Amino acid sequence: MSFLRKTAEMISPQSALPGRDFAIPTSDHSFINDRPLHGPYPAGTDVATFAMGCFWGVERKFWQLEGVWVTAVGYVAGYTPNPTYHEVCTGRTGHTEAVRVVFDPLVVSYEALLKTFWEGHDPTQGMRQGNDIGSQYRSGIYTTGPEQAEAATRSRAVYQAALSAAGRGAITTEIAPLSAFYFAEDYHQQYLAKNPDGYCGVGGTGVTCPIGVGVTA
Repeated sequence: MSFLRKTAEMISPQSALPGRDFAIPTSDHSFINDRPLHGPYPAGTDVATFAMGCFWGVERKFWQLEGVWVTAVGYVAGYTPNPTYHEVCTGRTGHTEAVRVVFDPLVVSYEALLKTFWEGHDPTQGMRQGNDIGSQYRSGIYTTGPEQAEAATRSRAVYQAALSAAGRGAITTEIAPLSAFYFAEDYHQQYLAKNPDGYCGVGGTGVTCPIGVGVTA
């Protein structure tokens, strides 16, 4: 996924591509369990949104968790409405690749999802994740309310302490309210279920996030 032009700087809204006023074609249902990607979702479920590098591998990390009802990949935190993958990869939309996680909080907590997020990638790398370079690979947590925002912010502090103790650098993850989630094209949805030997450029630091071992977010 790193074969397109690499842009490691955020653009300004004025420099963003114009996009379009209609959604791009994508899947209606999950390739894994045939559940609706766009909803409606069951009563009692909640939605979390994470960006941590190439969304192919990131999505797999979350669909494997017990209590996750459905996952989908898309583009968030940018300026261009309804962007395409190729537009996002130019760095001229401002978006980052992200995963929507619909989960049952009675089975898996938001804190457990945060633990998977922190341990599943290197959140200190800025506009890249490993060999994948560009603003579309930046780390982010995009929240849907004050409780998620507070939990995410506390978890960042907890994990920063663990990283610092291990001699690692400063976290560059952005935490912001989710403004829009644009679903990615059909072939990106559940990509590694369709292509089990496909590329996955996501890897962690090896530093355990202490959430869930007597520490809360």
